[in-house]
Amino acid sequence: MSDTTTFLAPLFGSAVTVAEGHVHVHDTSVLETGKFDALVHQAVFGGETEREYARWLIWEIGQQVGVRAGSIHELYVARGQGKCGGFTVPAINVRAMSYDTARAIFRTARKLDAGAFILEIARSEIAYTEQRPAEYVSVMLAAAIREGYRGPVFIQGDHFQVNHKKYAVDPVTEVNAVKALVTEAVAAGFYNIDVDTSTLVDLSRPTLAEQQRLNYEVCVDITRFVRAAEPKGITISIGGEIGEVGTENSTPEELEAFMEGFNATLAAQAPGTAGLSKISVQSGTSHGGVVLADGSIADVALDLETLETLSKLARDRYGMAGAVQHGASTLPDTAFNNFPRIETAEIHLATNFQNMMFDHIPAELRQEMYAWLDVNAKDERKATDTDEQFYYKTRKKAIGPFKKTLWGLPAEVRQAIGAAYDAKFTFLFTQLGIADTLKYVEQFVTVPAQHRPLPDGASTVVAAPDDADLSD
Repeated sequence: MSDTTTFLAPLFGSAVTVAEGHVHVHDTSVLETGKFDALVHQAVFGGETEREYARWLIWEIGQQVGVRAGSIHELYVARGQGKCGGFTVPAINVRAMSYDTARAIFRTARKLDAGAFILEIARSEIAYTEQRPAEYVSVMLAAAIREGYRGPVFIQGDHFQVNHKKYAVDPVTEVNAVKALVTEAVAAGFYNIDVDTSTLVDLSRPTLAEQQRLNYEVCVDITRFVRAAEPKGITISIGGEIGEVGTENSTPEELEAFMEGFNATLAAQAPGTAGLSKISVQSGTSHGGVVLADGSIADVALDLETLETLSKLARDRYGMAGAVQHGASTLPDTAFNNFPRIETAEIHLATNFQNMMFDHIPAELRQEMYAWLDVNAKDERKATDTDEQFYYKTRKKAIGPFKKTLWGLPAEVRQAIGAAYDAKFTFLFTQLGIADTLKYVEQFVTVPAQHRPLPDGASTVVAAPDDADLSD
C-alpha cells in the first residue's frame, strides 16, 4: 500500500491511525458512525487494492477493540463435560444484505448479553451469493464493531460438502476442492467448519458400519487437513454429519457407527488429534422447507424424541456438545423453545431471513429479480411448478447478481428490514435460551490475537472451486 494515510484520513481523521503497519484506535466512537459504514462498503465493493486494505483495517481494528474471529470448540467441549447447558446455539446463514443483517444480529446479542451464536455460510451459498470467505469475515466483524459488540465472533463454514456425483467420477479432485475451500476459509478467519461427507453414506451396504465407512473415512481426511491449517492458539470447531437433511431420520445406531469409525480412524492415523465437537443429524426438516403450490410452507413433522436421544448420546458417550439440527428457520414459532428443552446443541437458520427480505424490498425490485430468474434459472423449473414454487425455490440464486442493489436500498427500506430482523432475532435468541450466554463464552473460550501484515497490493488468495448446487 503506497499511501495508507491518504486512504484513511477522509474516513477517521485522527481517531484511527496506522503507523509502521500497526493500527491504533484512539476514539472508538467513530467506529459506530457512517464513516465506518464507508469502510465496510470499500471492503466489499472497492477496487482490488483498496478492498484488501479495507479488509485488513477492519480485521486489525477488531483485534484492537476485542472483536476477533474465534472458535466455539472450547465452549462445546465444556458442554460435553456438563459444565454448561440449557441453550441451543443458533447458526445463522447470512446470505443477503449481509451488513444490515449481521448488524441486527449483533444489536440483539448486545441487548441480551448473548455470546453463543454463530454466523455461517455454506459452500453453495459462497457461490450464489457472491461472498468469498475474506469478504464474509470482514462484513461480520465489521457489523459487530459497528454495533459496539465486544467478544469472539464465531464464523462458520456450513456444509463444506462433498458432491457425491463428482466424487463418484473423481474422488481425489472433489475432496481436494473441499480442502481448497478450507484453506481459503481458515486464512480468512473461519475457525468453525462443518465437514459434510454425509453425501457418501451408502445405504445399499449390509451393515451400518459399512454404510457409514466412506462418510467417516473422508471426514477424517478433511478433519486432519483442517487441523493442519489451524492458526496458533486456535482449535477449530469441526462438526460431522451422519444423514443428509431431507432424507430418512437418523438413528442412534447410525450415530454410533459413524462416531466409532471416525474416532478409531482418527486415532490410528493421527493419535492425539482433536476430534469433532458436534454431530449433525436428520430429524424431519428440509432446507428451505417444502413449498406448496400457493407458495406456503408445508408443516414439518419434527421428531423431537429422536433429536433428544441423539443429542444425549453425542454428549454422554462421545463428549461432544450434542446434535445439530439443520433446516430449522421455517419451523413454526412454537417449535423453537423445544430445542434448548431437549438440549439440542445447535440449529441452523437461513431461509426465513431471506424470505423476510424479499417481503420487505420494493415490489419493482422483487419483480426485476424474478425476471432474472426466468432467464437464468429456467432449467431449474419443473413442469409441475407454479410460479410461487419456482420463485421460492430459486430466488436465492438472484442474491449475488443483485448484491450491490440490495446493499444500496434506500435508508427507510433498510431500516424497516432491520426492525423486522431485530424482532425476529430477539424472539429466536430468547426462545433458544442464549440470552446471558456471553458469560459462558468469556469463561471457556480463548481468543488469541491474530495480527496480519499490512497488504502491499491485490490479494494473492486463490478462490476455491465453486459449487452452487450443494446443501445450504
